[in-house]
Amino acid sequence: MNSNRIYGIGGSSAGEELLKLKEPGHKPESIKDEEFQNRINKACEALKLNGLDALYINAGTNLYYFTNTKWHPSERLVGALLFADGSLYYVLPEFEIGTFKDFIGISGELLPWLEHESPIQKIAEVVKNNTRLAIDDSTPFSLVSKFQEHPKLEISSGEKIIRDIRMLKSEGEIAQLQYAMDLTMQVHKATAKILKPGISTAEVENFIDAAHKKLGIESGSYFCIVLFGKDSSFPHGVKSPKTLEENDMVLVDTGCQYNGYISDITRTYCYGEATEVEKDIWQSEKLAQIAAFNAAQTGKPCGYIDDQVRVQLEKDGLGPDYKLPGLPHRTGHGIGLEIHEHPFILKGNEIKIQTGMTFSIEPMIVVPEKFGVRLEDHIYMTEKGPKWFTEPAHSIENPFGVVARQ
Repeated sequence: MNSNRIYGIGGSSAGEELLKLKEPGHKPESIKDEEFQNRINKACEALKLNGLDALYINAGTNLYYFTNTKWHPSERLVGALLFADGSLYYVLPEFEIGTFKDFIGISGELLPWLEHESPIQKIAEVVKNNTRLAIDDSTPFSLVSKFQEHPKLEISSGEKIIRDIRMLKSEGEIAQLQYAMDLTMQVHKATAKILKPGISTAEVENFIDAAHKKLGIESGSYFCIVLFGKDSSFPHGVKSPKTLEENDMVLVDTGCQYNGYISDITRTYCYGEATEVEKDIWQSEKLAQIAAFNAAQTGKPCGYIDDQVRVQLEKDGLGPDYKLPGLPHRTGHGIGLEIHEHPFILKGNEIKIQTGMTFSIEPMIVVPEKFGVRLEDHIYMTEKGPKWFTEPAHSIENPFGVVARQ
């Protein structure tokens, strides 16, 4: 029997694998209003600590994170004004009030503006002269510049305040992430089984989307990258991806979104027989992942993890730094309500590793014009050290640790 079939690569069909997938019966509870209020309280304390009067939170992820109010950003200013004393105002177009009320999570006063009016002026009407206002860093410059021009406002960046709160995840947030990761790992295992020579990346991507839906994610895949053979040497893909051939390397990177929280897992393995070079590089990638995990120690800077990965890669004759063959990008990124968020596991990042941080470990190795290997799993930091959300890949032949069928 082909070794691929023994270890769960190929040998099945999309229809068969979709039938096998079942939505889990147990799901984590949604984030409660008490937790959203706690986030607001933390922001108020941070404002006081930094000698600031208020924080402007723009529509989008940050507005949801702090107020449980889901509203997509657009050219019209919609956001929240949070004062250090806990007072909360929602700033919005007056004609949106009826709709907006249905989306409000944490209650606050409404501060509406008419189409011909300046929303910045409306904000200025409820603040004192020389109000020290921190601005959400996701706010477009077209709005920030108008804040800067108003004489009553002293503007600064709210990035650090928001970052320092959001990057430390609660047990509830970690439960959301764990559930999403578990679903995507099921999808990965099923995906490997449908592979066959001639299958296109689009066919595989469509299956991955359908598989996430079968597991209860109505929106399907949050994103998907499927690459075969030489295409795997391009970290984020190519314009015209090739179909699968015997003995091709396979790279699948995908995730979903559950209650706003995102999964993101990559597996790389061989469809057929890997060359000795491919086996060696895959093992180097595995060792680099382990080096990153071991370097994830509370109190160390995030950049320390990236440094230790490159030390490990140099032992295998890869790099140094960003040189190829080697690792052309950072080791990882934070994850939560956004797929890439703080903390970034990047050389020179002095942010200290803390309990509650969640981030990827994906020190991809690229062999230019030949192949690439990315193994991506995420960890969360506990008081006792790092823990994997998902079990790392086992080997290039048996990525999912399948018990061999004889």
